[in-house]
Amino acid sequence: MDGSVVKVLKRALDQTVAIIATIHLAQAGLPTPCAVWDVEALVRHLVTQDLPHFMVAATGEIPDWTSPPGELRADWAQQFSDDAQLLLAIWADADLERLVPIPGGRQAPLRLHADHQITELTVHSWDLAKATATAVELDPTLAEHALAWSRRMLQPEFRGPDKAFGQEIPVPQDSPAYERLAGWFGRDPAPT
Repeated sequence: MDGSVVKVLKRALDQTVAIIATIHLAQAGLPTPCAVWDVEALVRHLVTQDLPHFMVAATGEIPDWTSPPGELRADWAQQFSDDAQLLLAIWADADLERLVPIPGGRQAPLRLHADHQITELTVHSWDLAKATATAVELDPTLAEHALAWSRRMLQPEFRGPDKAFGQEIPVPQDSPAYERLAGWFGRDPAPT
């Protein structure tokens, strides 16, 4: 895998685990900007759905995104960190230019999955950071990477009621990167 992309993915994983490590059990039921999940449900999604699915995608296969979440152990950050290391090991041996199947019956370079993973982790890191008011400083380079990739990939047909993403919330272009990213993904960049 291209070293620069590995570094970006590793930074996204490191940022996510750093935020998860700051969460207290008393915060588990707090709402997140991602309306369908509270803090614990979002961590469960990241740890028991995203990371296993990311590992499948990193091999060039199509994961079953409809599979239910798995068991979340008591030490959320350690569970995430353990699987993050497995994911990075898979990517370390990956050929980014190999064409692999993607939903819709098309093919694309494997690199597409790495960018998707960076974006998913970056958006959900922001969700958790906002929900828990963590002191972890978010990496703006990750937000810019996620924005650049998702502006090419997120099509209007994926937005709206009963869709994966809400409608874009307009944010001034001179706003910080995470506010622009949140708005792009249909989240209120300054939830109350």
